Amino acid sequence: MLALSLILIACNLRPVFGSLSVVLPEIMRDTGLSSTGASMLTTLPILCLGLFSLPTPALARRFGAERVLLLALLLIAGGTLLRATGELFALFISAILAGAGIAMGNVLLPSLIKRSFPLKVALMMGLYTLAVCGGASASAAFTVPMKMHWFDNAWPYALAVWAVLAVIAIVIWAPQAAAAKPITTDAAARAGSLNRSALAWQVTFFMGLQSALAYIVMGWLAPILRERGIDSATAGYLVAVSILVQLVACLLTPPLAARLKDQRGFALALSVMILAAFLGMLWGPLDAPMWLWAVVLGMGQGGAFALALSLIVMRSGNMQVTAQLSAMAQGWGYVLAAWGPLLVGLLHDMTGSYMPTATLVIVLCLACAVAGWGAGRNLLVKPAQS
Repeated sequence: MLALSLILIACNLRPVFGSLSVVLPEIMRDTGLSSTGASMLTTLPILCLGLFSLPTPALARRFGAERVLLLALLLIAGGTLLRATGELFALFISAILAGAGIAMGNVLLPSLIKRSFPLKVALMMGLYTLAVCGGASASAAFTVPMKMHWFDNAWPYALAVWAVLAVIAIVIWAPQAAAAKPITTDAAARAGSLNRSALAWQVTFFMGLQSALAYIVMGWLAPILRERGIDSATAGYLVAVSILVQLVACLLTPPLAARLKDQRGFALALSVMILAAFLGMLWGPLDAPMWLWAVVLGMGQGGAFALALSLIVMRSGNMQVTAQLSAMAQGWGYVLAAWGPLLVGLLHDMTGSYMPTATLVIVLCLACAVAGWGAGRNLLVKPAQS
């Protein structure tokens, strides 16, 4: 039951992003939002992932990880439902609320997996990342069809309907959260004690850079493809296929990474795949190869995301260090990641085209490869003693 609950919670960590991107042109049209404003809307929840990740371990020590996870689900549900108003102000408030909830879930789920399934960490991390990617893929694939066939082309309701997933998770998780008690330990160290660890920062940068690339895809790939002349439904399906393929990569990567002597070459290969596929979708012909590039992009990004999460666990010696490294990597990492989609919007406003995005992606992929090479070393993060 615990494993099923954690996987269901993980399904709620990406629909907020995947659903928004496929109807972003309609939101811009109906609200008068500029490309820069749209990039701020897509960036705000990512920034919240970073800002709210940092205090999450302290909240978990004070109130218990299970109860903080329940709060996270309530924030995700409330923020998603708020989108039903269709008001621009409500969309930004929704981004903050949902972003805060997702941040808490991002940090706590890996540490709960390490604590609850110490002998099945690779399998559970695979299932966890599989669920995260599944939620993203489903939201990208079905938001536009639901808008067209269920809600008479009303995008606010197509966005808000994803709150149902969070409500189901709340119903299942609430009894477990109520029964749980905070786990106190003298081994818990300050998150700041990792600040002098080069390895911790390399894990953080790898998490942040691959996330920046992922949120560029979730936030802007559909509008980029539509600018190239692809219709909205097909653009949504291409994004969905890319994210759907991530399911396979997410399931295979953790056990594969665990069998390797180190993960340096793996991180490098995934960065190259992402770069080649994104440039293929940006510049390639608009026919069958586009679907092939979507598959390659999904394998690269799904593998990078699963590897980034696995490195948090693999570079940690115990649950306390896992929670600290998770907060650091996802806190500062998502602050870094927020610049990705923001820069895409700024570049589009400056040039009137999405083509300059290629330069940004090249830089991010090269930096991701360098960070992954460092984070992939077979070492453990050692917190500084206070």
